[in-house]
Amino acid sequence: MKVFSLAVVLAPPNKTSTILSSASDLSSFSFYQRGSVAEFMSFFTKTISERTPQGQRQSVQENSYTAHVYNRGGAEQLAAVIITDQEYPVRPAFSLLTKLLDDFIAKVPQASYSSPTAISFPEINAYLQKYQDPRQADAIMKVQQELDETKIILHKTIESVLQRGEKINDLVDRSTALSAQSKMFYKTAKKQNSCCVIM
Repeated sequence: MKVFSLAVVLAPPNKTSTILSSASDLSSFSFYQRGSVAEFMSFFTKTISERTPQGQRQSVQENSYTAHVYNRGGAEQLAAVIITDQEYPVRPAFSLLTKLLDDFIAKVPQASYSSPTAISFPEINAYLQKYQDPRQADAIMKVQQELDETKIILHKTIESVLQRGEKINDLVDRSTALSAQSKMFYKTAKKQNSCCVIM
C-alpha cells in the first residue's frame, strides 16, 4: 500500500482546475522517471478533479494507479485528490481527503486561492507521511487489525489447549492403567502377607 500523491485543487465548474497545494512521494521510482511521473500525477489530478461533479466522490483507475477524488464544491470550490497503488483501501483514502479539505479551509484564506504559489500549507506533507500506512492512520482499520491478531492468538490458544488436552487424556489413561496395576499389586501383596502371619 502506497500513497504517491496528495493534492488540494481549486475546481470551479466548467473551468480549468488549479492545484493549490500538493505533496508527493516518488521514492519508489528511479531518479530519471520522477519528473515524468510527477507530470503524469499533476495531469491526472487536474483531469479527474475537473471531471468529478461537485459534491461527489469517485475512484478512477489508470494502469497500476488509483486516484480517489472528493470534489466538495460549495463556496470554496475545492477538491482533494489522492493517487495510490491499487491495494490502498478506499475508506481511509476518502477519510483523508475529507480531513485534508477541512484543514486546508481552516488554515488557508480563500483570498489566497488566486495565487497558488504564495500558499503555504506544510500540513499536506504530514498527511502524506501519516497515511502511508492506512492501518495506523485510520482508527477502524487499526481496530480490525487488532481483532485479526486477537483471532490468530485465540486460534493458537485453542490449538495448544487441544494439544494439551490430548496429553492430559494420555495421562488419565496411564493413571487408570496404574490404578489397575496398583490394585493388582495390593491384592497380590495381601495374598502374600496372609500366608505368613506373624504372631
